[in-house]
Amino acid sequence: MTIHAYAESTSCLQGGALRFHLARASRAPLRGSVLVEDVATDLAVLDGEFTGPLWTLEVSPGWRSSLYRAIFSAGEESSEVYFVVRAARPRSPILLSIPFPTWQAYNRAGIPGESVYWTEQPTRAARVSFDRPGGGPPPERWEEGMIRWLGPAGYDADYCSALDLHSGRELLSGYRLLMINGHDEYWSAGMRDSVEEFVRRGGNMAVFSGNTCWWQFRLEDEGRTMVCYRDAVADPMAAMDPALTTVEWSSAPVNRPENGLTGVSFRRGAGTWGPYMRLMHEESYTVRFPGHWVFEGTKLGEGDTFGKGAIGYETDACDFVEEDGVPVATGRDGTPPSFVILATADLRHWHRYGQGGMATMGVFGLGAGTVFTASTVNWGNTLHDPVVDRITRNVLDRLSVRADGWETIGAADEIRALTVFDSLLYGATPDGSLLTREVSGQNLRWRPAGTAPALVALATPREATAVHPIGLYGLTADDRLVYRDPEHGWITLADGPGGGVGLGMVNGELFAAAAEGLWLLDPETSAWSLVEAGSGAVALTAMNGRLYVADADDRIRTRLPVATPAGWTDLCDAGGCTVLTGHAGTLIGTARDRPLLRRANLLKKAAPTP
Repeated sequence: MTIHAYAESTSCLQGGALRFHLARASRAPLRGSVLVEDVATDLAVLDGEFTGPLWTLEVSPGWRSSLYRAIFSAGEESSEVYFVVRAARPRSPILLSIPFPTWQAYNRAGIPGESVYWTEQPTRAARVSFDRPGGGPPPERWEEGMIRWLGPAGYDADYCSALDLHSGRELLSGYRLLMINGHDEYWSAGMRDSVEEFVRRGGNMAVFSGNTCWWQFRLEDEGRTMVCYRDAVADPMAAMDPALTTVEWSSAPVNRPENGLTGVSFRRGAGTWGPYMRLMHEESYTVRFPGHWVFEGTKLGEGDTFGKGAIGYETDACDFVEEDGVPVATGRDGTPPSFVILATADLRHWHRYGQGGMATMGVFGLGAGTVFTASTVNWGNTLHDPVVDRITRNVLDRLSVRADGWETIGAADEIRALTVFDSLLYGATPDGSLLTREVSGQNLRWRPAGTAPALVALATPREATAVHPIGLYGLTADDRLVYRDPEHGWITLADGPGGGVGLGMVNGELFAAAAEGLWLLDPETSAWSLVEAGSGAVALTAMNGRLYVADADDRIRTRLPVATPAGWTDLCDAGGCTVLTGHAGTLIGTARDRPLLRRANLLKKAAPTP
């Protein structure tokens, strides 16, 4: 290739202009043809000519937001330049980022002084310019499968360059879901800050990528120079602002593991390179949480394998341990405690081919937003697999809208009463067993914790009072109020209100939902008084100084815990739950033949009902 071309930016707006620079190694005239194609469809959108070292593309307002390539040809010579056309205003809830920094990092890999690769070669460059040819997709084209799948699958996403995220707060504010795709290895501090803020404020992120956010880089020369020393000793920034040192995000002196953004890291992941890259096509994921919404419609069961070939040559993972056959993230590597492992791939045998480790697909909450990660490079290129297709649709469909529904956190069990005590979830079964498990989004197994006297409701005070010590309080099927004394087991405190279905404790006071309505226990006389008739409750709990009921119309309603009638505020659907408890701003519920569910976003849906 003796004709060379590059663009002055990796993206431009619809209706804007983008200037290209051209050069030729020979003395032949600098003129020829230019063809601009939409990469997602291979459709040509412009066929023109260039003359001289500069050519300006006038982008029509009608061009759709996508990844494009301009092909400059002169005789038998040609040069490709990739760029994104951004939407002038958001027209989709989904924004797909194209990893131009990673493409540029690999540009001219192995040529001394021309690339930041290879990693440990002393002749690698610390600074590379976007003002040069190249910096397009790698030969494996990790990003291409997803780009070509989105439109035909019915998703009309908007596009941006990853560099647009560097100062991307305003850009991201117009979208519900940010998609990271393929191999998005290089992130600037500005990119990471913008994306983390977006998610914490309620945006969502879907990471169909591996080796994600592994290296930190800086931008200089008005964003046209990419700086990545890969070494704190060589980087002068280490002495001036250590947080911006261009090393691995998890390394000193940055010490900001990418797990905090993605939930996972290549540090625990695996890689197979060079002649061994083909081995990735032999690997599959194993399902670890089949009841999760990510697997809805796949018909997969626990232990089933899926996605052969989707693993890719590099994967990300979190540190985890097995508890009763369930993987549980430890958080020792910076993974947030809310991270839920959905599937795993054991790739420790890859230590012979590059790097042994795991792949952990998962999802977690970050602030008010949700992050899903496939943790693999090649996901988008296996979307012809029906299971990979279904999972991708589940993620996009849920996260491109406000994710405020119930989600499964455990398998269906015969649980008749629930409460949280000492950061543990307790459940009572019809056969008189008391069970416990961690309060977690992971599908943990219940463990025996003793017996329970035919409980129909459970409650726990936030703190002890002179009348009601800390412990488990319950209503029984034979209308008794009972208490579990840590030393002596269950004791009877008083009669129940009759036909009790729910129990809640607020500020040391006991409220019960029963057939006639809402009741309050007098601590002096141990007698129940009717606070409000006809609550319609099938379950009751208390949280953060409020009462919550699930009613017969499958709605969650709330009111203040006062001893007089008060209006109930309708919040959201009850998810079919007839058993309810609350903990740390989240409702947890279940019903007969229903899984264990939770809901964190308790959105007000209607005005208070009289």
